[in-house]
Amino acid sequence: MKYPGPAFREDRDEVLHAAIREWQFGLLVTRNDEGFATSHLPWALDARRGQHGVIVGHLAGYNPQCKVPPGGTEALVVFQGPHAYVSPSWYPGKREDPRQVPTWDYLAVEARGTLTAFDDDARLLDLLTRLTERNESGREHRWRIDDAPDEYIREQMRHVVGIELHIEQLIGRYKLSQNRDAADREGARAGLAAAPTERERAVAKAIAEVQRDKRER
Repeated sequence: MKYPGPAFREDRDEVLHAAIREWQFGLLVTRNDEGFATSHLPWALDARRGQHGVIVGHLAGYNPQCKVPPGGTEALVVFQGPHAYVSPSWYPGKREDPRQVPTWDYLAVEARGTLTAFDDDARLLDLLTRLTERNESGREHRWRIDDAPDEYIREQMRHVVGIELHIEQLIGRYKLSQNRDAADREGARAGLAAAPTERERAVAKAIAEVQRDKRER
């Protein structure tokens, strides 16, 4: 059986690229002789490179994941979007059939491919500038990378290694109550929309967007 099931799978690159740009922060997973290694990192997406794009990040120089073979290594990056507990009490169908249980709705994107490393100063500076500008944009008193002395930035760059994941497979796991009927989906959306946290309300918005997208297709 294919996993995730077709109802919960999102394969459109443009949708998944938009999610990566919005969430930015992803878990890098690689394997070495000792087992799995992980790092939590911000990433920049180059959507026009390769079949599914390339994501670019950086690691501290002492991080064991920096030791990438010359030909690259297999890797996975997981981007976690909003998620929330879904109560069966929100389903109108519960009145007719009490055989209902809680579940968890969530959005996630998995990027699989070949990881390579680089230490070119120009590429590293471009990456750090892009990440900074993206996150400082819109701030009243925004910080720019050239606010710090150039020699200081260059010194700090000697302690990091750039990495790129050339995406060979991009999988979206968008579990948003698509396996429920329309009334129960709306019950889940309404319950989450009235929930106290922004994270839960973000899932409610995602359920509404999936419903709208399904009608428009």
